[in-house]
Amino acid sequence: MSNERLRSALLAQGMTVQELADSIEVNPKTVERWITQGKVPYRRHQYATAARLGVDVTTLWDDSRIVDTAADLSKAEIVTIYPHRYMVPNHLWREIYESAEERIDVLVYSGLWLSEDPLFLDLLKRKVQGSAQVRILLGDPDCAAVHQRGIDEGHRIMDGKIRNALVNYRPLFMSHPDIGFRLHDGTLYNSVFRSDDEMLVNAHVYGIGAYMAPVLHLRRLPGGGLFDTYANSIEQTWGSARPVSDHDITGA
Repeated sequence: MSNERLRSALLAQGMTVQELADSIEVNPKTVERWITQGKVPYRRHQYATAARLGVDVTTLWDDSRIVDTAADLSKAEIVTIYPHRYMVPNHLWREIYESAEERIDVLVYSGLWLSEDPLFLDLLKRKVQGSAQVRILLGDPDCAAVHQRGIDEGHRIMDGKIRNALVNYRPLFMSHPDIGFRLHDGTLYNSVFRSDDEMLVNAHVYGIGAYMAPVLHLRRLPGGGLFDTYANSIEQTWGSARPVSDHDITGA
């Protein structure tokens, strides 16, 4: 039996089978079988298809194998896991932020490596000149949480890394006031890098630097809770953080 609801949803979006297949990374023939033969896809593909078409998953499939639970949706939000941050392809960071249309968020202690990337800095300029909101959250170099994180990583120089990052951001701070810079004094358990509905979450692990810790690549799905959990932590941290001052940037 064919799946006319899926066919109708495609037509409503003006999308071809090929376009849907490319967007969710499956073979077009597989999508054809979902439509013409009524084959039921894997759950992760159900949710990805529903999100791409802007409909509820139960609109497309009411098969008894669908279990519409928050746990299942949250699992489906995980695109991939990298065991170490240094294994994340360099181009992925820029590609995710390049695709942003509404928001760019960086929640870190120092994120020094990002602040040293001239292509990333140019990207921020372009995005804030467009329609995107850009927010950079760094740790307050004088707070206890920053001092402790340096001890936890075994180097005790986290405050210095943050001050270096502030120096690197100084041209943006001076020339692009629409970019939000704030300093927080919270204890971070993850560094979070958000671009609209995509996110990279870098875990903090006691005894090692963040570059050695795992990274989750997440993509938000309607009804999922994992992405929103980390997104909420950005909002809460931003709300309690203080604006960066001229003194923080210049030291004068």
